[in-house]
Amino acid sequence: MSEDKLTPRAENYSEWYNQLVQRAELADYAPVRGCMVVRPYGWALWENIQQALDGRFKATGHVNASFPLFIPMSFLEKEKEHVEGFSPELAVVTIGGGQTLEEPLVVRPTSETIIGHMYSKWIKSYRDLPVLINQWANVVRWEMRTRLFLRTLEFFWQEGHTAHATAQEAEEETRRILDLYTDFAVNEAAVPVVPGLKSKTEKFAGALHSYSIEAMMGDTKALQSGTSHNLGQNFAKAFEIQYLDQNNQLQHCWTTSWGVSTRFVGAIIMTHGDDQGLILPPRLAPIQIVIVPIFRSDEEFSLVMPVVEQVKAALAGFRVKVDDRSEVTPGFKYHDWEMRGVPLRLEIGPKDVQNGTVMAARRDIPGKAGKTLIQQDQIAAQVSELLKTIQASLLQRATEFRDSNIHEPKDYADLQNIVQNGWAYAWWCEDAACEAKVKEDTKATTRCIPLDQEGGSGRCIVCGQPAARKVYFARAY
Repeated sequence: MSEDKLTPRAENYSEWYNQLVQRAELADYAPVRGCMVVRPYGWALWENIQQALDGRFKATGHVNASFPLFIPMSFLEKEKEHVEGFSPELAVVTIGGGQTLEEPLVVRPTSETIIGHMYSKWIKSYRDLPVLINQWANVVRWEMRTRLFLRTLEFFWQEGHTAHATAQEAEEETRRILDLYTDFAVNEAAVPVVPGLKSKTEKFAGALHSYSIEAMMGDTKALQSGTSHNLGQNFAKAFEIQYLDQNNQLQHCWTTSWGVSTRFVGAIIMTHGDDQGLILPPRLAPIQIVIVPIFRSDEEFSLVMPVVEQVKAALAGFRVKVDDRSEVTPGFKYHDWEMRGVPLRLEIGPKDVQNGTVMAARRDIPGKAGKTLIQQDQIAAQVSELLKTIQASLLQRATEFRDSNIHEPKDYADLQNIVQNGWAYAWWCEDAACEAKVKEDTKATTRCIPLDQEGGSGRCIVCGQPAARKVYFARAY
């Protein structure tokens, strides 16, 4: 890895991000425009995200399955709003095996249609409900402007698809998943998110209504980090997903869908990263601790390495890497692991061997201020506490940054000013015309109507008409 410094975030945030993703070896550009290669370090981070989410899904009764990559074009055309929403982004296969296909096949942009088709075969009675299925998959959406992790033609995600007997059960499921995503983001990724309802303009194509978790990035732009959709009976009616109820009456199911993608890797990078590189939350970091042996001679090497191995063995419950490269300096190693965002670095030299100590350096606090001398015989307990402290510190720092960049505008002119470098939290009449005006004037969109509202009523920040709820306006990725 090059020791060249990253472009500072304050100078060019976009360039900083692009450089960091590549230099930290998270991902690289593929030969197909708009596609990415996720490198092992990036995939290890995604695997940890997967495990954290998958455990939560299974604890709430969901099971995993797999559905086809190719979907008949006619399936997408069955739900009118859905096909209109996705048609500009579709990749369509017309030739297979050297023959023109009788019906074009769409490369999966999302799976509501094909899963709806299968549910119509599987669900016959109220006894078959609810159906709670998730799949881990790749999807393709023909994006024009792409950026590694944040928006690519092909990306990886999980998509949950559930079917229920009643509208109430479907709404409860949609909200349960929103809460689950919020819990994951806050407690695993240390990303403070705002859960809320999307506007009718911003909702998923074909949904009754959509919820999302919205996060503030280090440049104050918003990132939609996960979505949960109540699909009502739209897809059930389009695909005839029906069941016989307890009175032997035929009813349409109520369905939901929800997803988090590799875009969340981008959320972690931009929430926590600094000018030295990544800062990864300990609970998700592929490597939680790196041990750097310090030696100048073969004699010192022989003295230090047995202690390094002892410390590594004592930390068996953590994800640990020993950097014993002899061809580079300790300084190079520090820079290298700082770039990769490893939460905690342990330095062990001859003096540490004599004194029974280890120097611990926190990634979230640069320089001497982040260094602590710890005892070798207490290494596991002290490292455990340090990692918990780092995790909590990252969440606190990100929350304080977010809250300090959210403002309540006095009037429309103030809103226009706020969204240039922050979020505006304001009353909104929920009219699409006002939403469109803000977008045209500022490039900011409604992010979500937060579920946690203080009550009362006010006047729409755009038109002055009565408003019952507040919304966040922000520019977004």
